[in-house]
This record gives sequence, structure tokens and C-alpha cells, in this order.
Amino acid sequence: MKALQYTAYGRSPVVNDVPEPVPGPGEVLVRVAGAALNPLDVKIGAGHVQEYFPITFPSTVGTDLAGTVERLGSGVTGWSIGDAVITRTDPTAGGAVAEYAVVPATSLVAAPTTIPLDAAAGLATAAATAWQAVTEIAELKSGQKVLVHAGAGGVGSFVIQLARRAGAHVVTTASSAAAEIVRKLGADEIIDYTSVDFRTAVSDVDVVVDSVGGETEARSLDVLKPGGLLVSLPVPPDFERATARGLRAEFVFHASDAERLAKVVAVANEGFDIVVDRTVRLSGAADAFDYLAQGHAKGKVIVQP
Repeated sequence: MKALQYTAYGRSPVVNDVPEPVPGPGEVLVRVAGAALNPLDVKIGAGHVQEYFPITFPSTVGTDLAGTVERLGSGVTGWSIGDAVITRTDPTAGGAVAEYAVVPATSLVAAPTTIPLDAAAGLATAAATAWQAVTEIAELKSGQKVLVHAGAGGVGSFVIQLARRAGAHVVTTASSAAAEIVRKLGADEIIDYTSVDFRTAVSDVDVVVDSVGGETEARSLDVLKPGGLLVSLPVPPDFERATARGLRAEFVFHASDAERLAKVVAVANEGFDIVVDRTVRLSGAADAFDYLAQGHAKGKVIVQP
């Protein structure tokens, strides 16, 4: 079969011919309908997160996939051949951007019925991370004001929708080119970060969800109300700086969790939009990976075998 693989740290991945995997006890072979690329995949390939997610070369790219059950390993119950599923693999295992993938049966979740199966792969990390940030950490409530950085991004697009679902007033940063996207997702206010310092456009914020980091994180403290919360996604925030200003800060370390993903799917079945920047075939996956690495994708990049 074909698979997109890392061959060395710091090199663009390439599409290789590899043996079709065979499910062992407790595992399932999934015929992949779609795999979603994530910024974490870029970090893994660059070697920036070796301490947390070491890989052995060659290693198949990707954690997020959707597809149908093709074969059951021994001892697997609760799933049948042909079931539509989504899952997130362990980042050290990868395996998503391929024609077939072997995954633990316990990691599988029934795919949503309201979203095309290939695009549903985009829920596995991005939407589940947004759920963790909005529902588990921030515990957003009706009437609160939230600032979402990079609202047209993979995670940000889901944060907007979950925040609106919680009844919050949603302010987001986005380029003018992405303004219509975030408006349709439910943003109440849009700040064009390319021309406006968001600190002059919003204040008295209860929660900031930041998927950008760096100076954006530091400046976000200026718009929070006393006791307000900064939720950081890319890297751990400066906890001491936040505390010194009477603010709170939390870091979202997202791990694969089938129970959480099932909650996300339940929401998706009630009505959830997945912003897809582009869908490419596996033969063009290396170029899609490099495109994502540039950091300007609006929503998800989906690879179809």
C-alpha cells in the first residue's frame, strides 16, 4: 500500500510503498477514507518534540483518520466489518496518512452521520482539543466573553462553535480573507490581526484561547479581566507572569481519548461545521504537508488515499 512517511528529522515526508499492516489481538484494520494533517505532525517531522514523541524511521505520518473497519484482530468485540469509524492514534505510532491503518479497537469511535467520512477525520485532534479547552478547562458559561485567536484555524474554528454553543460572546482574530468563514461559524466580533492590534479592539475578556503563542500570548494578558483565564494550546504559557497580574493560565496537553472524542461526535451529529482548506490525494500528500507547515491553512487539510 501507499503511505506518507518521515524518513529523517528535518526532511519533507515522502510517499512510499509499504506492506499492508495486519491487526494483532485487540486491534482493527481500517481502510482509510481520509486523514487530517495537524501542526503536531509538522513538529514531529522537524524533530521539535522528540522528547515527548520519539519516532523510528521510516515512520508513517499522522494521527487523525476516518474510514471503515476492514478486518478484526482476535478478541475484538463491539465492531463489525464495514463500520464507519474515526480515531486518533498515539503520535509515536502515527500511521494515519496511508491506505490502511491498524489501530487499537478501544480507540475507535463511531463516525458522525452528518459529515462526509473523509472530512470527519478533522475532528479527531482539532475538535477534541477545542472541547478540552472550552468545556473541560475554561468551563465557558453563557454570557462570558471569549477571545479566540486564529479563529479560522483547525482548532480555532471548533473553539468558536463550542463557545457559541455554551452561550458565550465570541470575539476572534482572523485575516480579512477569513472573515466570512469565522462569521458563519458564529463569531460575534472579528478583529483583523493583519491591521489591528487586538488590544485596542477588545477588553474585559473572561477567557482567551490562544493557538498562536509567542507575543500573542503575552499581549493576551492585557485584555483579560481580573481573574481571567488564558488557555494556551501550542506551548505552556508563562504561568508566573499571569499569576503576577492576578490572572490564571492553563496549558492544553491533548492526548488521545476515545471517551472525549465520542462527546465531540455527539455534538457533531447535532450540527458542527468542519472547515476544510483543501482535500488532496495521497499522491500529493507531501506537498499538502509542506503547505500546512507554512501556517496559513484555514481549517483542516484532508488527505484521501
